[in-house]
Amino acid sequence: MYKFAFTSGDINGIGPEIVIKSLNKLYKNSRNKFIFICPRNVFESAIKKNKPSFNFKIIKETNRLSDDDIFILNIGNFSQEIGKPTEHSGRASFLAVQTAYELAKNKTVDGIITAPISKTALKMSGVNFPGHTEMLAQWCGQKNFVMMFLSKKMNAALLTIHEPVALAAKHISKELILKKMMVIEDALIKDLKIRSPKIAVLGLNPHAGEAGLIGNEELEAIKPAIEEFKGDSIISGPYSPDAFFGSGMYKNFDLIIGMYHDQALIPFKMLNFNTGVNYTAGLPVVRTSPDHGTAYDIAGKNTADPSSIIQAFYYAEKIVRNRKRYAGKKK
Repeated sequence: MYKFAFTSGDINGIGPEIVIKSLNKLYKNSRNKFIFICPRNVFESAIKKNKPSFNFKIIKETNRLSDDDIFILNIGNFSQEIGKPTEHSGRASFLAVQTAYELAKNKTVDGIITAPISKTALKMSGVNFPGHTEMLAQWCGQKNFVMMFLSKKMNAALLTIHEPVALAAKHISKELILKKMMVIEDALIKDLKIRSPKIAVLGLNPHAGEAGLIGNEELEAIKPAIEEFKGDSIISGPYSPDAFFGSGMYKNFDLIIGMYHDQALIPFKMLNFNTGVNYTAGLPVVRTSPDHGTAYDIAGKNTADPSSIIQAFYYAEKIVRNRKRYAGKKK
């Protein structure tokens, strides 16, 4: 049995709704223990439309987690304005993630599943992180980490994350690619239990640079990094992204590395819009999340699909289990 913390995400979005819907399903079929980190008033409002099928206790601290109930960890009361980002929703979402991290750091929980947050709301509340990934990486003191996206149809990783397209190319270097490849290989072997992973690396420029005619990044950074990498993975590329995805080549690989955000995420989301999972690789803390946003447009309507956050839990459970087994073998 493992312990997992769910965060509320942005309280004006669909986060509280999809967590409660998820817990309704998971509670029946799981031996794990769950903590839902959420403002009390937000939880009590959400369960008026989503009746919980589970027993729950609202608590202020996690000293006693001995029975089979689901615990609602109250982080205070925050005003809601359903359907838009506010200072209050940004502060609440940040506090929920911060609390979850402390629980994971102190070994109170084995993994974290985060509901979607709003970068706009975070900024309105004075929080200067672009997202969960950077937030958790800084708290863990880890500079070398990777944003990965997991699904049955395709796994992907990003070389650069929340960077403007105009700046992303400037960050690409052989050294950066080599560092990220090490994290990716480690995650595939230890977290996903894939032996000798097959990894495809996409080019940055159209036609993967056309042998230097349309940019030099492939010749000066991407290809040299692939050739220099020493590990257990089979790494190939750089591939021209349009032909790579158009021909279905992605099906032959365990993971695809994209140079920038949309290059990998457009095909990933086309294949997995309701089932994809975001995972932060390279951290001591296991954290997954659904691969979608706050969905302000449908917040409060009780129509949100919890499939992605349910899959996020299953991947978190799998990664926790695989890490513990891998660590046990190394002893």
